Amino acid sequence: MIRNLAYKEINQVYSTPILQQTAFWSKVKENQGMSSIALNFRARKRELIVDGDQESGYLDSDILILLRKIDSRHSIAYVPYGPEVEPKDEKTGEFLEDLSEQLRSFLPKDCIMIRYDLAWRSLWASDTDYFDHEGNWLGPPERRLQELRFNIDTQHWNFRKAHSNILPANTVFLDLNRSEESILDRMKPKTRYNISLSYRNGVEITECGTESLGVWYELYRETALRNSFYLHSEEYFRIILEEKANDTESPAQVILLIARHNGLPLAAMFLVISDTRATYLYGASSSSKRNLMATYALQWRAISIARERGCVDYDMFGVAPYNDSSHPMHGLYRFKTGFGGEMHHAMGCWDYPLNEDLYSYFTAMEMNQQGYHV
Repeated sequence: MIRNLAYKEINQVYSTPILQQTAFWSKVKENQGMSSIALNFRARKRELIVDGDQESGYLDSDILILLRKIDSRHSIAYVPYGPEVEPKDEKTGEFLEDLSEQLRSFLPKDCIMIRYDLAWRSLWASDTDYFDHEGNWLGPPERRLQELRFNIDTQHWNFRKAHSNILPANTVFLDLNRSEESILDRMKPKTRYNISLSYRNGVEITECGTESLGVWYELYRETALRNSFYLHSEEYFRIILEEKANDTESPAQVILLIARHNGLPLAAMFLVISDTRATYLYGASSSSKRNLMATYALQWRAISIARERGCVDYDMFGVAPYNDSSHPMHGLYRFKTGFGGEMHHAMGCWDYPLNEDLYSYFTAMEMNQQGYHV
C-alpha cells in the first residue's frame, strides 16, 4: 500500500489544514525541546483512497513525526493528527500497519513505540448502533472490541488503543463557505442572543501581539485553576505566538484576540490559521463580568476574521463526545455546539509497539501519571 517512503526537509512539509502536521508545528515543538522528522510516501488510490470507482494512480502525501525522549535511553514517536491521508474504513489497520513497519528503519534505535493521534473519522461514528434515539453519539465500544476491528486484515495484530487521547478526539467544524447570515441562522438562538448582548454592552475585541502575552497568561492561569487543567508556562505560548514558519511550505498565522470591557480583560483566545482552516487553539476567560458574555463576542470575531482571510472551515477544537452533563467537557460542548456546525468524532490515539516489553512498562507508568501535553 505504501511506497517510496523517504525523508524530506521539515521546511518542505506540504501545506495542510491540519495544523499539527505542518512545518509550523514542528518548529514550535522544536523550540519547546522536541525534535521531529518528516517523510514523503505514496499510496495507491484504487486500493486505499477512492471508494467505489476505478481511479488509478497514486496519492502523494507526507507525515510529520515528533520524537520525545521518555528517559535517557528510550524515546517514542508521536504522530499528531496524522497521517493526513485517510483510508477506507476496512483498510484502516492494514494501511497503518504497512506504514508502521516501513517507519521502523527511519526511527531512532531507542524508539519503543509509534503513537498515532488519528484525526480520521471514528470507525463507529457512522454506525447507527452507536447513537441513541435522539441522535447523540454514544462513543466507541470497549477497547477490546475497538482493537478487534482495527486489527482486522493486519498481519501482526499489533495495534493497541491508548488509554487516553492527547489531542481532542471530538470537535465541531463550522462551514465558512456559507454567508454570514447563514452561519448565524445555524446557531442556537441563545448563542445569537449572547453575541448581540455582548456587543451591545460594549465588549470590544482587539488583535494583539506578544506585548499582551501577560494579559493572556493571567486569564489563562485563572481559567486553569478554575477548571483544574494542566497549566503550561508563559514561554510555551510565547513560542506559539512568535513562530510563523514563513520560510516553509506550511506556515501558519497566529492571532491573539482579547475581549475587554472598559479596558478590563474578560476573555482571550489563540486563533491559528493553517491553509484553509482556522482553529480555536486555546481559550481563557475571567470570572468577572460573566454576564457580559465576552466569550461569545470573541468567538464571533474569530469566525469573522477566519472568513475574511479565506478559510473554508473553523475548528472549535475539543468538546465532549455528546450532550452528557456528567462529562468534564460538557460546558465546552454546550458553548461550542451553540455556534452550529457539525460534530466530528475522531479515532484518537492508537499505539504500535516496536518493543513489547518496554511498551508494556511505559503504558503502565503512563496510567499513573498526568501523561504529556503537546
